[in-house]
Amino acid sequence: MTHPIVYSNIAELMTMKGLQANDGRHVGAKDLAVVKKAAFVAEKGRVVWVGRESRLPTVFRSSKRVDCQGLNVFPGFVDCHTHMVFAGDRVNEFEKRNQGASYQEIAAAGGGILSTVKATRKVSKQALVDLAQQRVGKHLSQGVTTIEIKSGYGLNPQSEIKMLQAAKALKKARVVTTYLGAHAIPSGTTQAQYLESLKRELPKIKQLGLSQRVDIFIEKGYFDLSAAKEYLVFAQELGFAVTIHADQLNRTQATQLAVALRAKSADHVICLNSKDKKRLADSETVAVLLPAADFYLECDYPDARTLIDSGACVALASDYNPGSSPTQNIEFVGLLARLQMKMALPEVFSALTYGGAKALGLEGEVGALLPGFRADFFLSNQSWEQFFYGLGGHDVFRTYVGGRKVFSKK
Repeated sequence: MTHPIVYSNIAELMTMKGLQANDGRHVGAKDLAVVKKAAFVAEKGRVVWVGRESRLPTVFRSSKRVDCQGLNVFPGFVDCHTHMVFAGDRVNEFEKRNQGASYQEIAAAGGGILSTVKATRKVSKQALVDLAQQRVGKHLSQGVTTIEIKSGYGLNPQSEIKMLQAAKALKKARVVTTYLGAHAIPSGTTQAQYLESLKRELPKIKQLGLSQRVDIFIEKGYFDLSAAKEYLVFAQELGFAVTIHADQLNRTQATQLAVALRAKSADHVICLNSKDKKRLADSETVAVLLPAADFYLECDYPDARTLIDSGACVALASDYNPGSSPTQNIEFVGLLARLQMKMALPEVFSALTYGGAKALGLEGEVGALLPGFRADFFLSNQSWEQFFYGLGGHDVFRTYVGGRKVFSKK
């Protein structure tokens, strides 16, 4: 796309201009910066101008136009925490949980993450690509244009690399990969032995360009705080950005570690005390909230209200995976945020755009429609006030990534 394209005839255009100024903190409706009777111009996949259509600069008036048909335009959503590359399912475990077995009891019996590891190891890279590409299509149909995808269902070098290569091969969406070799401890090894093996693999992951991010699951029965700190510091020394599955089922002080290491995000953050919340709110680390997982596990929800009111930058994500959050429904995620965590609607929009982008280190690239940002957006006949209200009403007509149409309802 080397020539400017004007996207015109827009009823309302949500730019997110205010979120850039306040770093996605203390968000109100004015920060969404909605422009009525709008247009914007993209060139080489990036926004170069945005405003009221009546004020379109003369230099663009003879440019190619795309008629947005009087619909509303929104910046593409950012799903900053998913496990989208996997094989198999865990429907049997879902039934067991419904009959009273806990997540940790199922894992101790060889289920949970390790059961998905077995299924994922068995299939080819192309099979993983084919499965995940269908899932990407479902995200695009909901206006999600940037998707973070973790490894972690391989738990050996060849399978972890296979997962990352599959994620890198996905098309249409903007994909950010995260190396989650430290998702669980494989059978037949110890925590110390396994983390040492991961350290040996990290330089190869970096050299192959498969990921610039490292994650770890700090939890009872998985990885402890001290070992995780050593591993994450090693990863940072190699140039990786880090994030942490933190304080989901128990208070492990992983959120405090995330803040101390200046991690991009601390994800889940349910079991926090008042000091944890204050430190997180005062930091540059994004609090990534995953309410669909909380819904499926029937556990407490994060204290979003205190985090937000204290000044934290918050993101929302699906945590899509076959075990604890087997849903891709972004509308459901936003609705849970409003109902269960009492987030205001502008805060939900911020968390699914700027917050998610910041958690991925992309806050200057995606999550807004402003000059210099990627032209990632979707069209809907709904006004922003109608979002995350019912289920089945999140109506996306077209989705664009880099100014190119990647989904169309008609």
